[in-house]
Amino acid sequence: MKITNLPEVFTAALPVLKQINEAGYEAYFVGGSVRDLLLNRHIHDVDIATSAYPMEIKQIFKKTIDTGIKHGTVTVLYEGESYEITTFRTESGYQDFRRPDHVTFVQNLSEDLKRRDFTINALAMDVDGNVIDHFDGLGDLDKHLIRAVGKAENRFHEDALRMMRAVRFMSQLQFTLEPETEQAISDNHELLSKISVERIRDEFVKMGIAPGSQKAFQIFLDTGLSEEVPGFKGKKENLAIYPQLNFSPTTEANLWALMIILLKLPNEKIPSFMRMWKNSNAMERQVADIVAFFDLISSRAPNNYDLYQAGLETIASTIDLAHILGQPINGSALVDGYEALPIKNSHDLVINGHFLLKNGIPAGPRVGLLLEEIKKAVLEGVISNNEAAITEFLSLNN
Repeated sequence: MKITNLPEVFTAALPVLKQINEAGYEAYFVGGSVRDLLLNRHIHDVDIATSAYPMEIKQIFKKTIDTGIKHGTVTVLYEGESYEITTFRTESGYQDFRRPDHVTFVQNLSEDLKRRDFTINALAMDVDGNVIDHFDGLGDLDKHLIRAVGKAENRFHEDALRMMRAVRFMSQLQFTLEPETEQAISDNHELLSKISVERIRDEFVKMGIAPGSQKAFQIFLDTGLSEEVPGFKGKKENLAIYPQLNFSPTTEANLWALMIILLKLPNEKIPSFMRMWKNSNAMERQVADIVAFFDLISSRAPNNYDLYQAGLETIASTIDLAHILGQPINGSALVDGYEALPIKNSHDLVINGHFLLKNGIPAGPRVGLLLEEIKKAVLEGVISNNEAAITEFLSLNN
């Protein structure tokens, strides 16, 4: 197969490949960029593989960075862009089931492609647009199939995170998983426990917010991968609802909120669950707010103060979450109610703590409590948001 109309991300990098070729070495675009080109997907960047050794790449180009020179990778700075260029290599000895103990540089593209995870990622393209395919990756693209290169069990022993990558690609590309590859995941799912939570989380989130997440999540459950991640062990029955949902979450926050609801975690367990997954404090707070507001609207109609406390972002996320779960909700009414609020944050209130102090309220906790009372009164329409009305409110309530 030859591709004649290359997008700019490739044409901008062609001079780099040509310089390597002119120096007497092979060079190819490899991996995900070639796959996404063939699938007409957006391409973020390109990876380049070459027969040249790192020191030879450093001699060809004026500006380079030793990003991973022990493993054969040099970053070339060219025309304002950076390109990772990696020497053809084979790998061996994966004691941590993630990184190779030994890397051997080779002169053969086929040997390099053989070490890659899935056939659709083991594609290469030369400077003329010719696609090199040694493992029928093109056929698997046509079949919409995720298949391991060679023996699947070997690929997963080399890097156990590849099992999560399999279900992530299923979800992102809306492909199916080849049966032998799926069986190898089932047989080796325990290896996932050897991988850092941060890396698992990144793949889980990508899987969970992609368009094919329901089918991918079913495989995540069926193969036992779910048993090896934080907080999911023994919870297959709770999580089995996910593949039956009509919609997938489109944001990370809603994905975590959905997991918490399906797992029926009490509010006090949310922080520890989020920390087990190595989430940021900001994400933890965002998710807790969504779950709290979801619980509130599931039990009663929110008042103006509830809408004010939630804020528009949480309200919008909660509306999406309710739709995902098939819970009837008047989202427009919630948004309209928020938009109609007389104040939407503390800065909108015409007075502040200094105003209260000037009006004889002694410094201390009472100032903060009184400010909240005034906010509530303004939000519920008891008083107007002006100094005269608030002064009268103070005189009647102090």
